[in-house]
Amino acid sequence: MQKLFIKIRNQISWLIDFFYPPFSPYVSRQLFRYAACGGGNLMFDWVLYFIIYNFILGQQNLHLGFVTLSPHIASFAIVFPITLLTGFLLQKYITFTASNLRGRVQLFRYFLVVITNILIIYAGLKIMVDGFGFWATPSKMLVTVFAIIFSYLSQKKFTFKGSEVSKPEMSEPRF
Repeated sequence: MQKLFIKIRNQISWLIDFFYPPFSPYVSRQLFRYAACGGGNLMFDWVLYFIIYNFILGQQNLHLGFVTLSPHIASFAIVFPITLLTGFLLQKYITFTASNLRGRVQLFRYFLVVITNILIIYAGLKIMVDGFGFWATPSKMLVTVFAIIFSYLSQKKFTFKGSEVSKPEMSEPRF
């Protein structure tokens, strides 16, 4: 099982690094991997949300007995822990590979950064849209850029402290 995991990790790293050379004058390999893993996880989040919202919940409320969740909130509640875990695994094993912190410490810190990002986006939208009357979509875009910068720096300096991109333990896969 571990060999399969290492092979998958190496293939993902190889695929991301294959597209890196044109960007190398502008961004570090670590930042490029961060963006690729984050973007891939975001796409996974959107697809999974769409499937759960439309096909699993059928756009219907989710009745849990003690509370009823609207379909869009229920879909978020189902998708969030899945993409939290996939995002963590991608960042831990593809982007920030040299951190010497224990995995459970990294996971807890990763969770804190994600929750902080949710609060940043919420507060930013409340201030920009409700407070200043700016349009919602450009406000969301601007706040998201700020959250991404905060997230990268937090993951690098806090969650995966002392981490730089390292070479995978096994040889690079060939396609």
